[in-house]
Amino acid sequence: MSRALNIGLDEPTVKARCGAEDVGISALEALPGGGVRLVCMSMDGAETMRRKLKAHLIKGEVSRERHRPRTPLW
Repeated sequence: MSRALNIGLDEPTVKARCGAEDVGISALEALPGGGVRLVCMSMDGAETMRRKLKAHLIKGEVSRERHRPRTPLW
């Protein structure tokens, strides 16, 4: 199982829900098409959030924003 989830909610809501379930967040990034990509600190935490946010999970592939430049900076 993966620690990453794509969720159709906004960042503050996901942070609050993870805090309520005592699930650590490793990474949280906004998706260009709406929603967020959540990476939990543990696989158990990810499974908990999958159960709690089942209705809001984005199924299938999603596009993500580029984090690194295409060419080196030097």
